[in-house]
Amino acid sequence: MKYSILILTYREENPLFLEQCLESMFTQTLPSDDIVLVCDGGLTAEMYSVIQEYKRKYPGIFRALYLDKNYGTAYASNYGIKKCRNELIVKMDSDDIAKPYRCEKQIKVFENDKSVGICGGYISEFESSTGKEISVKKVPLCHEDILKYSRRRNPINNPTLAFRKSCASEIGGYKNLSRCEDYEFICRMLANGVKAVNIPEILVDYRTTPDNYNRRRNWKNTSSFLKVRGDNYKNGYCSFLDFLIPGVMQIFMFLMPVKFTETIYRYILRK
Repeated sequence: MKYSILILTYREENPLFLEQCLESMFTQTLPSDDIVLVCDGGLTAEMYSVIQEYKRKYPGIFRALYLDKNYGTAYASNYGIKKCRNELIVKMDSDDIAKPYRCEKQIKVFENDKSVGICGGYISEFESSTGKEISVKKVPLCHEDILKYSRRRNPINNPTLAFRKSCASEIGGYKNLSRCEDYEFICRMLANGVKAVNIPEILVDYRTTPDNYNRRRNWKNTSSFLKVRGDNYKNGYCSFLDFLIPGVMQIFMFLMPVKFTETIYRYILRK
């Protein structure tokens, strides 16, 4: 089956990280005939240089689409989804590194079960500065467990997300939120009856920096976290307890020092 790869990037990305990401997607054991890079606003000269090199090496396959300003994840994702040529879309973050077999394993899942609309897998989190593995984030595997898990946390590791374009179109794509767009997107897909599965293997090496934890504990992220889960409760997707427990935990981490947040994510939530 043919499939598209959708990657988002923006000005603050490290050109080396972008190059490593692109290289990992162009060396997949099952190559894609359509790799779309959405550039959310103006980029640095170094990033343009990396992009031009891959356009030269892969003409007709690699397309870089430039937005006139930084619109954010939701807008850039929806724009990219519309531009993808194939029904199956593999999403990728521009600072992560995919395992060579990632796409082949996920596309086989869609090929073998036409009822599956979402597919993810495990991620290995590593320190960007040292390359040392920190933890492996595992997620539930079968649809029933994914559905249950989703009432409190994202059941799909977003760096491993792959989905059918038609399923995303049916729910209107991503909503324009300041944070938690990915979790909200998955919940609406599941609420719409889309079947999801996870592969019990590491599909992506996920880069972590100190800024990851700062983003998770700022008020912008916290308020969006609470809004998305509050909407899930009001819409009947989860119980009040499912809203309360993660909400209290998120507020607690917002109030605590960043080192505490890092410990919670590394040694408790990742277990």
